[in-house]
Amino acid sequence: MNEIYLIAEIGQAHEGSLGIAHSYIDALATTGVNAVKFQIHIAEAESSMYEPFRSEFSYEDQTRMDYWKRTQFTEAQWAGLKKHCHDRKLDFIASPFSVSAVDLLGNIGTEIYKTGSGEMDNFLMLDRIADSGKKIILSSGMSSISELDNTINYLKNRNCYLSLLQCTSSYPAEPQQWGLNVMELFKERYKIPVGFSDHSGDIYACLAAASLGAQLLEFHVVFDQKMFGPDASSSIPVRKVKNLVQGIRKIEIALNNPVDKTSNNKFESLKTIFGKSLAVNRNLQEGHILTIDDLESKKPAGYGIPAKDYKEIIEKRLNKDLAQWDFITANDLV
Repeated sequence: MNEIYLIAEIGQAHEGSLGIAHSYIDALATTGVNAVKFQIHIAEAESSMYEPFRSEFSYEDQTRMDYWKRTQFTEAQWAGLKKHCHDRKLDFIASPFSVSAVDLLGNIGTEIYKTGSGEMDNFLMLDRIADSGKKIILSSGMSSISELDNTINYLKNRNCYLSLLQCTSSYPAEPQQWGLNVMELFKERYKIPVGFSDHSGDIYACLAAASLGAQLLEFHVVFDQKMFGPDASSSIPVRKVKNLVQGIRKIEIALNNPVDKTSNNKFESLKTIFGKSLAVNRNLQEGHILTIDDLESKKPAGYGIPAKDYKEIIEKRLNKDLAQWDFITANDLV
């Protein structure tokens, strides 16, 4: 099993501040994640005055398009963010939401594209990504199986290197919405790497997905869940990311080292220490006929008749006196 690929989704948590965007890169570089992911929104190319807010969150943006304009960066700024990732030994991943955004990412040399689930049938954009020959991570959030079939088969015919994330487009996603069972369906159906994209706002969903064999994990991050922004409540605080990564790496070790319960030879010494031998619980005289009320089991094993064999000595007669707590051996019995 290869190492689970961990993507920390910064998304729009920078709120249009280039300094904060760079601060996220520095903060996440110390957590053990493999990659950070941004979203590339070019307002005029992607949106219009008719686009509604997903949720009413903004105190400063009159329209959704205003929000995209306020939080977008220039191509040169994106190149700087990508270089910063490289300098901190993090992969730079981005989600484009327009053909113009795909072109921008191509210009700065992006190697991995992530598509949001709302782009699953955007073949104009998907074709432009496929033309690049770069890796594509698909999100299944709002897509049915038939829609996934259509897009994945289409991109496979383009010889694209694909992976697929189970995702629920709910913010934050409750446990009953995670759909962890879907990962196995995807693995069997599409024969491509499968993982999980989390919007739950805590570390538990990703830990569960890792234990069920996710090959890549994506989770939104934020400095604090009280911060301004539409995804803050469904993001993991940066201070928790290191614990999440440590938990996932321990789960990997467990999955890569299956335990064989058909043999327990390596526990023989422990079994002796914790095993029990039969003893008497009071002073008994020679000739006494043993009953269950006379018996106790004491550590370690090997100093008397094994405790598992106690039924075999019931109604046996002692051939000598035994003091309270003496072990019983076969030589003590007639």
